[in-house]
Amino acid sequence: MATDPSANTAALADQLIQHIRRLNRCAVAFSGGVDSAVVAMAAHQALGDQAEAITAVSPSLAAADRTFAAREAAHIGIRHREIQTAELQSADYRRNSGDRCFHCRDTMYATMELLLQHTSDIQILNGANHDDLGDHRPGMKAALQHRVRSPLLELQISKSHVRQLANFWNLLSADRPASPCLASRIVYGIEVTPERLSRIEQAEGFLRTVLGNSNFRVRLESGELARIEVEPAALPLLCEETMRNQITVQLRRLGFRAVTLDLEGFRSGNLNQLLIPLGDLTHQSGETPDEY
Repeated sequence: MATDPSANTAALADQLIQHIRRLNRCAVAFSGGVDSAVVAMAAHQALGDQAEAITAVSPSLAAADRTFAAREAAHIGIRHREIQTAELQSADYRRNSGDRCFHCRDTMYATMELLLQHTSDIQILNGANHDDLGDHRPGMKAALQHRVRSPLLELQISKSHVRQLANFWNLLSADRPASPCLASRIVYGIEVTPERLSRIEQAEGFLRTVLGNSNFRVRLESGELARIEVEPAALPLLCEETMRNQITVQLRRLGFRAVTLDLEGFRSGNLNQLLIPLGDLTHQSGETPDEY
């Protein structure tokens, strides 16, 4: 007899809930992306009012993602708070070397700890999943140093199973494309500034009116060049003369000095390939983390 996939997902959901139920209280580092949303749902079901979701707000968080995180938290029913983080005050973060995510997460977890310092027996959780072990994830080092736990990783739950759990729980983020922080669009070695983050956010906001809910990125390269990545099926649309001219005019108006279209199409997390030897072209990063 064939195994019922829904029964397997229900069993996995219960396993995650029971795993978190061993805690007295928890605070989920909550971006609103599918990984942290699944952890937040399980935490809410496991601990009720003893679980909360905390969203870090800074110039690297797009306004649309901030709004979505609040909607997802309300949909789940979990108590939700926002904190202002100041990673842009760190020269190590602004430098944008390969360990940028470490400095971001280090700042975020330290800010959460300060917020929660008067709450006893509370454990910070994040949304790292088992697939994150296969890519460059300096933020995981920060989680280890701050003793943050990763329930999905501890139970070896992969990204595909996270999506199944999200659909099982009818989460708003179940089929939403990954939306990592705006700084992830800036090529390593180019300084992260509020102006560049804002420019990228506005450029992607404009493209979203054309491309809808599909996967795409506006990467910022050296010389203030915009490199647009879209799903291959959308390439003809952006190459059409009128559309091409509209995009070029709009992005140059925002401050990009040149606008290019990447013919390879959208590749999630592809900037991490710059951190590996040039001869190793077989590396393929997984879905870009949209989680804390």
